Amino acid sequence: MPRRLTIILINSDPRNPAELGAPLYQAAVAAAMDYDVEVICTGAAGELMRQGRAAAIEIKPGSGKTVYDFIREAHGHGARFLACSTNLDLHGFTRAELIPECAGLVGAAYMVERAMDDDTRVLTY
Repeated sequence: MPRRLTIILINSDPRNPAELGAPLYQAAVAAAMDYDVEVICTGAAGELMRQGRAAAIEIKPGSGKTVYDFIREAHGHGARFLACSTNLDLHGFTRAELIPECAGLVGAAYMVERAMDDDTRVLTY
């Protein structure tokens, strides 16, 4: 039985916060269930790994709960967050600007490797 869950946020756009809650919540739940969970942010979602960006987005307007709160919750349960290396240039920020919860940078080959790994299940959003 697979023990790793990789969640790839590639089509989820920070301009539409409703797209972000479910995958981040699922990451928190899976990590709390002791699965090895990683969340890879790429495409438009790559911006979420930039300091201040996720903290400025409320999942539901007026709720007071931000995307960053969801990230911290998942991270607190053990989920690892990774940023796509090409996103730094795409969104115009540097490694020094990554949120503390971001464990590092990965590329396309890493994502393909995860998708082909028999011990991993991959969800994309």
